[in-house]
Formats: sequence, C-alpha cells, structure tokens
Amino acid sequence: MTLGSDGCDGKVILFQSFRDPPSGLSSMPNRLQSALFLLLIGLFGATQVAADTRLLRFPHLHDSQVVFSYGGDLWTVSDQGGVASRLTSHPGKELFPRFSPDGRYIAFTGQYGGDEQVYLIPAGGGEPVQLTWYPATGPLPARWGYDNQVYGWTPDGERVLFRSQRDAWGSSTATLYTVSRTGGLPEALPVPVSGAGTFNDDGSKLFYSPLFRDFRTWKRYQGGWAQSLWLFDLEAGDARQITDHPRTDRDPMWIDGFGYFVSDRDGTLNLYRVDPESLEVTQLTFQDTWDVRWASASTDGRIIYELDGRLRIFDTRDNSDRGLSIRVPDDGVNRRERTIAVADQITGARLSPTGQRVLFSARGNLFNAPVDEGVTRVITHRSSAHDREMDWSPDGRSVVFVSDVSGEEELYIAPADGSGQPRQLTDGNQTRFYQPRFSPTGDHVAVSDKDGRILVIRSDGRGGLREAGRDPGWRNRDYAWSPAGDWLAFSQTRESGLRALHLYSVADNSSRQISEGLFSEYRPSFSADGQHLFFLGDREFAPQISQREWNFAANRMTGIFALGLTRSAPNPFAPRDAEEPGLNGDKDNDNGNDSDRPERVEIDFDGLWDRVIRLPVDNTNISSAVAVHGGVLYVESDPFFYGRGPERQPRIRMFRFEDRETVEFPDGLQALDVSADGRRLLARQGSNWQVFDIAREGRDPESVVTAGLRATIDPVAEWATAFDEVWRRFRDHFYVENMHGYDWEGLREQYRPWLEHVAHRSDLNYLMGEMIAELNVSHAYVSGGDEGLPERHPVALLGARFEIDRDLYRISKILRGQNDEPRYRSPLTEVGVDVRGGDYILAINGRALSGSENIYRRLQLPPGQAVTLTVSDRADGRNPRTATVRPIDNESALHYLAWVRDNHRRVTEATDGRVGYLHVPDMGPDGIREFIKWFYGQLRKDGLVIDVRSNGGGNVSQMLIERLARRPMSLGYSRTMPYVSTYPSQAFNGHLAALLDENSASDGDIFPWQFRNAGLGPLIGKRSWGGVVGITNHGPLIDGGAVNVPEFGFASVDGEFVVEGEGVVPDIEVANDPASVIAGRDPQLERAIEEVMGKIEADPPRFPERPEAPVKLD
Repeated sequence: MTLGSDGCDGKVILFQSFRDPPSGLSSMPNRLQSALFLLLIGLFGATQVAADTRLLRFPHLHDSQVVFSYGGDLWTVSDQGGVASRLTSHPGKELFPRFSPDGRYIAFTGQYGGDEQVYLIPAGGGEPVQLTWYPATGPLPARWGYDNQVYGWTPDGERVLFRSQRDAWGSSTATLYTVSRTGGLPEALPVPVSGAGTFNDDGSKLFYSPLFRDFRTWKRYQGGWAQSLWLFDLEAGDARQITDHPRTDRDPMWIDGFGYFVSDRDGTLNLYRVDPESLEVTQLTFQDTWDVRWASASTDGRIIYELDGRLRIFDTRDNSDRGLSIRVPDDGVNRRERTIAVADQITGARLSPTGQRVLFSARGNLFNAPVDEGVTRVITHRSSAHDREMDWSPDGRSVVFVSDVSGEEELYIAPADGSGQPRQLTDGNQTRFYQPRFSPTGDHVAVSDKDGRILVIRSDGRGGLREAGRDPGWRNRDYAWSPAGDWLAFSQTRESGLRALHLYSVADNSSRQISEGLFSEYRPSFSADGQHLFFLGDREFAPQISQREWNFAANRMTGIFALGLTRSAPNPFAPRDAEEPGLNGDKDNDNGNDSDRPERVEIDFDGLWDRVIRLPVDNTNISSAVAVHGGVLYVESDPFFYGRGPERQPRIRMFRFEDRETVEFPDGLQALDVSADGRRLLARQGSNWQVFDIAREGRDPESVVTAGLRATIDPVAEWATAFDEVWRRFRDHFYVENMHGYDWEGLREQYRPWLEHVAHRSDLNYLMGEMIAELNVSHAYVSGGDEGLPERHPVALLGARFEIDRDLYRISKILRGQNDEPRYRSPLTEVGVDVRGGDYILAINGRALSGSENIYRRLQLPPGQAVTLTVSDRADGRNPRTATVRPIDNESALHYLAWVRDNHRRVTEATDGRVGYLHVPDMGPDGIREFIKWFYGQLRKDGLVIDVRSNGGGNVSQMLIERLARRPMSLGYSRTMPYVSTYPSQAFNGHLAALLDENSASDGDIFPWQFRNAGLGPLIGKRSWGGVVGITNHGPLIDGGAVNVPEFGFASVDGEFVVEGEGVVPDIEVANDPASVIAGRDPQLERAIEEVMGKIEADPPRFPERPEAPVKLD
C-alpha cells in the first residue's frame, strides 16, 4: 500500500569502427555493446586511445603553446600536439582559459571558492590569484552556462575581459566587464547587454554578440534568440550590426581588421570570416557532421577550436587546417571506483509486509534495511544498471523491481536477502516502467508504463504482460490490489480531465468503469476483508473566493468514501445500536495476515454505485488515503499557494472505526508507505526514517537503520548507464514519435565513443547535451549529477555600489528597495540605518578597510549575520558613524525593481498618468505575483502596457490572458459610490499593448501569441525565443542527474504546431539599439506608449454617465 574530419591527421582510432558495427555486434543489446567497447579499449586500444584524448574543451593558443580544459582542470600542450602538462588541480572546475597578449599569464574562470570567479595564473604554472570576489550567480542550470566567464584581454594585456551578472536581474541582462590583472573593482563596458565579445586590434571597438545562448542544447536554432554579431565603438558609444542570418553567429574573434566567427547557417557550426566594411561573409571550414566548438583566436592570426572532442588549428594566413593529437595523462581521480554512503540519495522506499524491514533504492542499487537494529542486506550492487521502483512479495522473501541492466527497462525478481541472482520477469520491452506491485497472494505483479498503461503479469512470467487499463492523460500510479488478488482497482483520466474508478478482473482479463464520471474519484484502497473499496472523491464544493476579484478557486473539496462491493457489505458507520459492529470492528482481526489465502469476494455490480458511503471526515485537501488496521490513514494538506510554502506541512491523520474519531500524528512527518498487514507506517522526518505502530498513533517510533546504505560506485559504468537512460527517455517520451525525422539510434552511436573520454561528470552532461541538441527542439535539457563541486562561500551584500577614492571605498550608489516587501529589502535604506550615498566605509565589523583590499572578500561572512559598518562623509574619517546592517545574499531583485520602477515612471510621465505599466518576469510564482501587484491598482487607467521582455516562462499565461481579455458586459451604480463597477468584476476597459523581445521564452512565447490571438492589442518589440514544447520530470538519473524531455507540443485550434522554432513575430518590430539605450532611452517602450496613446485619442475608453434616476410614478 503506497501513500566530417577525423581530426587526427590520418590516425585510425579503434572506436570509430563502432559507428558501423558488424552484423554480429549490431544485434547485441546496447549495454552489452558498451561493455564490449570498454573491454576492447582496455585489451587492444590502450596505446591509440592514450595518444588521442578527446573532450578537450575551451582551448586557447599563444605562439607554440595551447591551453585547454579537460576533466575540469587546465592543461597546456605544444601547438604540435603531444603529451599535455597539468596546470591546475582542484575539485572545482577551471574553465575558459585565455593567454595574455604577451603569453606570460593565463586568465580563467575557476571554482576554487565554490562559485565562479576570475583567476590569473602564470602560463608556466603556479598559484592562481583571484581577481574578482563579488558572488557569482548560481549555481546556474547547465543551459545558462557560468557567471564570470572569461573571454580574453584588453590588447595592452592590462585587463581581463569577462561576462558577469553582478549588475543584472537575469542572465539575459548581463554584460561585459574588465578587471585589472592586479585585481580591484571591475569596470563595465558601455554595451547595455552582451554575450561573448572580443576587442579589435587597438582596443577601440568591441566585436560582440548582444545575445547569449552559447550553452543551449538546441542545434540549427533560428528563433528570435539567434545571435548576430555587432561592432561597438567604445568611444562613440554606437554599434552597427555586422552579421545577419536567421541562425546562430557566435564566438566572435578579431584578426587583422576582419571579424571571424562560428555559424551553423549551413546546418553545422563552421568557421566564417566577415569584412566589417562590405559585410561580405566567407566560409572557411566545411564540416558536415561535427560542430566547430568554442573557437578562439591567437595574436598571430590562428584559430583553435574543438571538433569531435579534439582540437584543431586553422591558420588565417594560409587557410590551412590541421588536427592535434594530444594525450592527457590525467590521473583519473573522477573516474576511480569508490565506496560512499548513499542514505542521502534515497529515491524510493517500501515497508516490508509486517513492517520489520525497509526496502530502499539509492544510487541505482537496492538495499534491505532493518528497523531498530540488524544488518543491512544489499540486493543489487552495480553501477552498470539503474535499479529502482520495487516492492516486497507478500511472504517477504522476494522483491520485484525495475532494472535497465539489459539496455532496456524490464521487471526482475530477486531474493530479498541478496543471496541470489535476479530473475528476469519480462523481456523485449521498449518502455519505462513504474511502481511494480505484488498481489497479496504473490501470484501476480501489477505495473504501469510510460504510455499510461496498467499491466498485469504472473509472477512466474507465464503469459506475459496483460493490459488492465490505459490512462490517456498521464502515467498512472494509482492502483491497488484486492486482498485475494483477484481484482485490481485503479483510477483513469477521462476526456474531461477528471478521474474515474475502474476494476480489473484477473480471472476474466477485463476492466469496467464503476464510478459515474461526473466527479473525480481516485486513490482506491480495499478493506482487509475485501468488502469495501475506499477512495477519495472531489465531490463537495465550497470554493475559496479571491480577495482581489469576484472569482473562485476550487479548494478543500476532497472527501473519503467507502463503496460496498457486495449487497451484504455492512455500513461501517451505522448507528451504534446496529448489530453489525462495523468494518474492522473485531479487535482480533489481524487484517488477513494468516497463512490462508483471503476469501475471494464476488462483486455485485448491480446498483454498485448506490452503495457509496461517505466517511464522517470533513472535506479538505486530502492527497492520499489507505485502509489500515482499525481505520483509514490519510494525509491532509494546506491549500497550495504559488510562490509561498504552506503554513503547515502535510499532516498524517487517521479515522478510527472503533470510536469514529480522527486523530492526528505528530507534525513534520511525511507518510511514505504502510505495511501489507495495515499495522505499521513508514514515514520520514527530515533525514530520519521511522516506522510507527499505527495503533499508537505516532507515538514511540522505531528508527530505520540507514547507516548500512553504502554503495561501491564505478563512475565510468554509471556514466554509460546515464547515457543510455537519457537516450531511452527521449525515445520514449519525445512529443512526436518520428524524432523530428532524425535517426535517433544513429545519433546514439555517433556520440557513444565520447564516453571513453569522459573525465568529469560535467563532461557527460556536455556529451548528452550535444546528442539531444541534434533533435532541434526547445527544452531539451540535462543537468546535475555527482559533480563533487566545492561549497560556495556566502557573501554579505549591502545593496550598494562602490568606487575607490583616496584609497578608501566610497558608496557611489545605493540600490533603492521596497523594504515593506522582504524580497526587495535594501539593507542601507532600512529605517534606523544611517548610511548615505557618498559615504566612505572606514571599517567592517571594527576592522579598518582600505581600497587595496577587496570589499567583497571582507564581506565573506556566515549567512544571517549582521554587519557593523563604520562610515563617514569625509575621507579623513572625521565624525564617523556606526551602523548595524542586515545584509542580503543577492542583489538581482533590487536591480529588477529599479528597472521596473524606471519604466513605470517613463510611462506615467509620458502620458500624464493615463497609461499604466507592468512587467511580468516569468510565468511562474514571480510573474503572477508581479501581475497581481501591479495590475489591479492600474485597472482604471485608459491604457496599459504589458511587458513580457526577458520573460523566463512557466505556466500561468492563461490566467493573465483571461484577466486581460475580460471586458465589461454591464455596469453597476450605487447612490453613495462615486465610481462605476463592472460585470464581470475587475474588467479592464482601456487599450492594451504588449512588449516582447528575443528573451521572451516558453510560456513567455505563448503569452504574446495568445495576446494577439485574443485581439487584445499590438505586439511591439523583437521576435521571441520560439520554444513551446513543454517538459516534465520522470525522476533522477542513477547519480541524481536530471533530464527534461520535450513532451507536450503546442498547436493552434486549426491543428498546426505553431511558434516552436520560430518565435512570435511582433506586429511592430522595434529594436533597442545600443546607442539609444546608452542615451537612456527605451525605443520599444516609447513605441508602445505611442501606440496606446494613439488608440486612446481615437477611441477614448470612457464609461457612460450615470443614468438619470428613473421616475416610477403610476
């Protein structure tokens, strides 16, 4: 019961033969091919593989030296190839190395302190020096790359060029900075926003991309976010576009007056040159299989880049292109087998039939752990398979589980004590299985799959899988066996979106719907005697009413019900003087845990639904319920709030049949499983796993011993397991079966050889990201996993910006906040804090601060700790003042609030207050909060500008469109009320316009598309991202990594897929060109104001005058 080129100048690499396997190999399971591949490498290919390491990343070149990142560390090698020398060694990653123009130093992005900062190291090796200290944003999802990414140097070699989010409110608003090679405060370049960039020869211009999507796993993309390259004049503050193509132009380089870049305009990323005067573009390389990756230029006109995991050098002086054969003598520290505790990586738990032991899945292995005391038994222990989703047999001697050890997911049965090899129960499947459940008699196993099917198979495997039902809406985990194992009850989604109850007969192999379907009924659970089927039903409605508008939210509508399966089934809640004592009224009832089989119950279907009985439990938010010994155990939750946690965590409650009272278990428990005899409960409180005797109602729990959950990890085998699982998840869940026309099996074999060269978990994410990127689709993501990164150091931020004046830190700007709203709290503006702009900071926590120190280094303090500042308005320190400040850990919200307020001010001033403005940062908790905050207070404006620029997406756009589309249908007047009310309430009567840009993404794409579809007003700005195939999560990979598969296509009512891969084209295209933004203008917002004011003048949105009072004299 469950609550192109070979890249190596002619050298033959052994693994290349596996792209076209011989007939005998092609028929082998994928996992066996991987195992054989690794074995052959070990036996025959050591010399060749060792001589040509792959997955060499982010290279740079100076004279005869090459620097690159491999396995998270920096290495150097000759520009002729050969054996590389290690430059750095640290658990964190060192990335993006760039030689100084004189070749003496290498700047790079490193994670020595946990987050990403800019470092400098002598080119010949030595101790890195940290140049930046402001806390990096993150850790960022893999698709957003890294904060403080190093791009190069100023031509004089005095400063390092990098991209940072330190003054941004999101990745799309970040820009480029330089920092002195001796440290100090970074200086922002005057470009408003920027992705990659490089200086021209004399440093007077910047060749750059205003957009940044360099880590996106989406090949051949041509939506609104496709990068173009611009040339920015740093003295004039003006820019002009140099490249213009629907697809990506990235990795800008500058050599002898020409721009060089990488583009996939022919379908594969290749090198190109552009003349900045004529704008003529010339293709330089012609790869058609592998992308040219992370190209960078040397000072002598050579370009080094990645191709198929190797490095190549293109010489612009003679257009020669050659590969480097490089061997990296890595010590393989990240590949080494190790034994670790995995109690903090538990992904599933099942309580044994009598509640004495617990079955755990953790790190892809299965464990049988004791309650209170005893020995932990290891059932499966292998990194070459992801074993998960398990259940006990009724006698506690066996377990059934899902494993992908064969290369496909199948069901297996193994001895519960780990004494024998698992027995394969199913074969030949290509699906993803969920929640196998033994029948109480042990004769059958029920399981669901990725297509929503509920399947039943004999526990000896005979007869194969039989389909009991199929849920058209989603994967289905909602099923339960009858005590005799002859019926399987389950719920299934109807076309209305509501759920209906079904019963499957094992004997007849047939199913029937038993509930009416008008309401939603789900979570079936049989009583111990099989006479009743308990379930949850959303059948009573007293909706919650919004405080902002006259609208409802269905809430607290779930009750618990019992269905009498036979005509003779007693009423458990009959009056007290009835002869029948009620269900489980016999205290000696042991819930059918005798050795004898429970008696089969002949269900009387005639008038079945007339025998529904409601338990005397108040309707509330109930998420699960299960029949237990002596009552029904259920979980009650607070209402769901978007963006705010509940006041109380879910509570475990039990309705007792004996006295018909409800009792509550202690707070803080998460119910997970109930033993088959209905007497014991497995729950978790924080990291502690506990088992309760249900009769004791949460008192005196016993602890589950998890100290014995230890696994021997072979990272190389795990990486192969994860690779195959990601490939299968895309095969099984991709929103269209044709995989966009790509040969998905062929792509797996194209990228599989890279596995041998993975030296760090991030390499695996890159490998898998490159594979899934081939599908040319949005929202294809992989991330996380066991990267072993160091802990990030917290930094106390003051909500201010500083400058160095007379060797002292002077406050140049205080970021204005909104201190009544915690997320916008600005420390130096709080009441009682006497600190002002222009003040000098003399000391922090009583210790003097000089301009030669980095203030953010001094502010590395424990989180939650107040900071004492000694300040003065004089540099000589006279009349010092002391202020105690509550710092914050992130200033991006203050930058965002300042930007929104400035836009609101612009609109108000330009329209004399007639037009309102609101920005929606995403379509999630932040976005809906900001909409509610700003919309209702501007409801009676004559016009409103809805800004969804840089909207990060989510799922609430329909709520916003519904409210914006609401128009008055009638009016209401009161004698004492000076203003009119509308029907429906809170209906906007003015004119609308919406702003969008290249970073309006996902549900931020859908909003402008529906805005136009609803005829609400013009769209103004730039074409949006164009990514609308939705995703979900199907659970972690073996090491905790995450994968998101695009599963839900977006189509018009005409039955055509729309927006994906193209974006929403505005009605009026307006660019925010750099010169205008630097001058303090926002051309897109200005045009929106112009459009809305024009409509207001042409059609003033006024309500009629109050009707004359009727005279009703007869």
